[in-house]
Amino acid sequence: MSGLDRRAFLKVAAAGALGAGLVACGGDAEGGDTTLRYAWWGNTIRQQNYTKALKEFSGKNPGIQVEPEFAEYSAFQERMTTQMAARDVADIFWIASAQVLTYNKSNLYRRLDDIPTLDLSDYSQQELDSFKLNGQLNTMPFGVFVPVMRYNETFAEEDDVELPPGDADWDAWATFLIDYSKDNSGKRKGMPYEADADMWFEAWLRQRGEQLWTEDGNAGFTADSVRAWFDWWDKMQKAGAVLTLSEQEGMGPDWALVGEKVLAKVGNSNHIIDDAKMFPDHRFRLRGMPVAKDAQAGHPFLYFPRMAIYQGIDEENLEAAGKLVNYNTNDPAMLQTVGLTMGAPVNPKVFQQTLDTASGDEKEMLTAVQSVREAERRPRFEAPPGTSTWRTAMARAAEEISLGRLSTADGATRLLDEIKTGITRAR
Repeated sequence: MSGLDRRAFLKVAAAGALGAGLVACGGDAEGGDTTLRYAWWGNTIRQQNYTKALKEFSGKNPGIQVEPEFAEYSAFQERMTTQMAARDVADIFWIASAQVLTYNKSNLYRRLDDIPTLDLSDYSQQELDSFKLNGQLNTMPFGVFVPVMRYNETFAEEDDVELPPGDADWDAWATFLIDYSKDNSGKRKGMPYEADADMWFEAWLRQRGEQLWTEDGNAGFTADSVRAWFDWWDKMQKAGAVLTLSEQEGMGPDWALVGEKVLAKVGNSNHIIDDAKMFPDHRFRLRGMPVAKDAQAGHPFLYFPRMAIYQGIDEENLEAAGKLVNYNTNDPAMLQTVGLTMGAPVNPKVFQQTLDTASGDEKEMLTAVQSVREAERRPRFEAPPGTSTWRTAMARAAEEISLGRLSTADGATRLLDEIKTGITRAR
């Protein structure tokens, strides 16, 4: 989680989730007004920003009221499971990445390309095709981000170190981080221990010619590739180049706690927007991923957070829902209120407008995304049903390896077996 100290978030999350439904944008529907339920997740700052943006939408669209349904990420997914069982899903909802195809299989999504109030004219046919699931445009991306290396430029200057060149491979980065951790003015480590970094892991696989998921809904990688990934992290931990679990207080390090202990961090391009604010006296920069010497063509990829309109929406509310999705995806006014925490704009015109006026941290993020947008990319496929907990399983394996309770080979086998079992059970 980024943008808010985890401990502070936990203190307010329950109150935020309980109170979200009471902050309806304009109150109860009256005199023929359309009321839409809108469900999303995040931290308290995001809750406040999106609630404000939804009120602004209602102000610009008289007769359309919006009832917010907000929760923390895990609680959001638990609530969705309950609502799915009761067929009481919000009219418009965000989709957790591991649930995209699970919800599709459950027929939660309504077709989008026949809604007259959702303007798709700014997108090329190639872009629209890349958004489709099984040939249908039934979800809409509202952001885009990529895996990056984020580093503290202020620390690099203080320590008088020169980072590896842009085309440096994984071994070169490991060597640099090990050397840095042995001798720097702040006695910092190279990075936190994040052997469960899912987007970095996916990039690792794609460079090796593998996939995280295949088009037919299977794991697209081998245990050997997982072991090599764990070995890379294990090598750095044993050399003192990454924080110990004790130093970072467990898996999933809180950036507020570790930000002054490390030079760099693996992560997603959008995280710089909130994370940099936590250390305003420091300058953060983004760099591309390490690239294997024999990296396969087309390995870069884009990740799209998605939203959908519920299949069971009242047809009388459909055009209003189209307006709200359009506001989320195509209107710069929405971004001016909510910011870029969910990534760069997907709409190419809005992207360029945003790049032209971006601040320093925003420009870092947008430039990183633009670079990958312009690169050759093989297709990327969403997580199949039965894999909603794969990242938890990966974190558990990485933790056991870090504590010396599990070998990298056994951790890799266990993770892949658990993923395959989940997919089989879901069929």
